Amino acid sequence: MSYTPEMRELIKRVDATRSKRLGHDFPRMTPKERIEALEKFHPDYIESGFRALKVGVNKGDKVPQELADYIEARSRIENIEIDLDEIAYDVDVLIAGGGGAGAAAALMAQEEGASVLLTTKLRFGDANTIMAQGGIQAADKQNDSPAIHYLDVMGGGRFANIPELVRALVNDAPLVIKWLEDLGAMFDKDEKGTMLTIHGGGTSRKRMHAARDYTGAEIMRTLRDEVRNRGIEVIEFSPVVELILDEDGRAAGAVLYNLETEEYLVVRAKTVIFAMGGSGRLHYQGFPTTNHYGATGDGLVIGYRAGAKLAFMDTIQYHPTGAAYPPQILGLLVTEKVRGLGATPLNINGEQFCHHLETRDVESAAIIRECKERKLGVPTPNGIVGVWLDSPLIEKIHGEGTIKRQLPAMLRQFSRFNIDIRKEPMLIYPTLHYQNGGILINEHGETNIENFFVAGENSGGVHGRNRLMGNSLLDILVFGRRAGAFAARKSKDVKLKSLTLAHVQKYHRELEENGVDTGGRVSPLILPRYRHREANA
Repeated sequence: MSYTPEMRELIKRVDATRSKRLGHDFPRMTPKERIEALEKFHPDYIESGFRALKVGVNKGDKVPQELADYIEARSRIENIEIDLDEIAYDVDVLIAGGGGAGAAAALMAQEEGASVLLTTKLRFGDANTIMAQGGIQAADKQNDSPAIHYLDVMGGGRFANIPELVRALVNDAPLVIKWLEDLGAMFDKDEKGTMLTIHGGGTSRKRMHAARDYTGAEIMRTLRDEVRNRGIEVIEFSPVVELILDEDGRAAGAVLYNLETEEYLVVRAKTVIFAMGGSGRLHYQGFPTTNHYGATGDGLVIGYRAGAKLAFMDTIQYHPTGAAYPPQILGLLVTEKVRGLGATPLNINGEQFCHHLETRDVESAAIIRECKERKLGVPTPNGIVGVWLDSPLIEKIHGEGTIKRQLPAMLRQFSRFNIDIRKEPMLIYPTLHYQNGGILINEHGETNIENFFVAGENSGGVHGRNRLMGNSLLDILVFGRRAGAFAARKSKDVKLKSLTLAHVQKYHRELEENGVDTGGRVSPLILPRYRHREANA
């Protein structure tokens, strides 16, 4: 489905302003303007999108309505007979999650001499990691340093980030890039072999390392191959549905559910790492999402039921550039690398209305304002309104062939619908992308539950109230590696007591005592529910 004749007429306005915009740097917002845009237009500030939890360790804290529904629900295993003496697997380290964080944790845990089991909901590698496109940040150039990276991360997170976590993130970053290279990951380099780096939104230095526009896929390929080559045991299509504690309240394993056989399996483990990813498939406030099919917030729900503290769950990242047209790819990520190479956001008149590299929260708010308040969005036949992202400008700046070299995945994705992004702009609108918060961890990935670790998008604290581009791939690897190594070392001194699921019954009682109507809801959700509205009647 290519652009309609009416949309092509509007594109002529974009073409008409391109030469004027070439070489002109649109001014960034002042701090006051940023705050005003966020408070009026960013979804985090829409009160009706959140509610306070009535139970648990974060009682009274606000979380998205859709997540609250699954936190305040009854366990999926409530009426299932689980024999905790019938142990299917007995390991030092159990890792739940088959993305980059889980794979990194598995590799480091094995290097420490631990027996490791990795279990995943779908196939190994089916995760948000493999869908990440633009790059991974690391301060490894002469004009940069971890200290400068630290300041960018803190500023991007509105200085709400936990400093110890940010220090770990930026200090480990150059080591992570070398580690990936040593394992065989292929990053973009110039003819002399020097790594190419570009800017991301909110960065003061060019520190974004990329593999074209499929960086996450290249990293996941490298890690998945290494896990398999080292013989680490992986169970696919078997998500964790409940954490198991021992009688002292320490993490001691998990209940798995085999999606193919519909069997429940007990894993006993001296330490447990959750790397179960985000929650975009809950579609907060009705937004489309960039997330993979299994991103339903299961780790948050399961961890919270066991008593793990959440942090920053009232802040969600909406990526400013999700595809708004054609409808077949609604919400698909248009990587920030497109803007990093110079593409600018434009309204229906072909006018730029904000700097192309504001932080993601500010850029999203500006786009929503342009469409909703100023009524200068571009309409589509399917009722969606968006703004143009002037991708042809990239080749005017960097020369012909840049898009084919640097953005091959984006070029192919849109060409399927007869849209050539070298000659025609993309139509974009913010899309649900990332949960800034999660289960609270320290710099080792430890939670407030002994022997329970969390890494990646499942965790909260490092990004504060907004994540910068390229820090998610970095986050999963830094804290996946740290959690894996630390959990393995700790497992050597763990002596587990009797296994128990008593915390599940305790949580159910708390729901009842606080008058929570669960409405028949059970959690974790495991897979999203999509059906036509007519089927709900």
